[in-house]
Amino acid sequence: MPQRTVVIASSSGLHARPAKLFVQAAARQPVPVTISVPGRKPAPAKSMLAVLALGATHGTEVTLEAEGDGAEEALTALAGLLSRDLDAEEPADA
Repeated sequence: MPQRTVVIASSSGLHARPAKLFVQAAARQPVPVTISVPGRKPAPAKSMLAVLALGATHGTEVTLEAEGDGAEEALTALAGLLSRDLDAEEPADA
């Protein structure tokens, strides 16, 4: 099963706006994706509650996993998103 490990770059971690953007991007992927922090069970990446419950702060290392056609592309897109400071970027509708 393909996986990627990425460090959360957003200054507020996976909280509020960054979590929303991540969950929306995960929901658009053609394959199911899970996200986990060390020592905890993987959570569905398209679940806002599950992502918020991870408690991932700035600098936390998370692991993304996906399986099926398009898994590598999905992981690349989501890892790229998490490696950006989403708090510093302007909202798309601004």
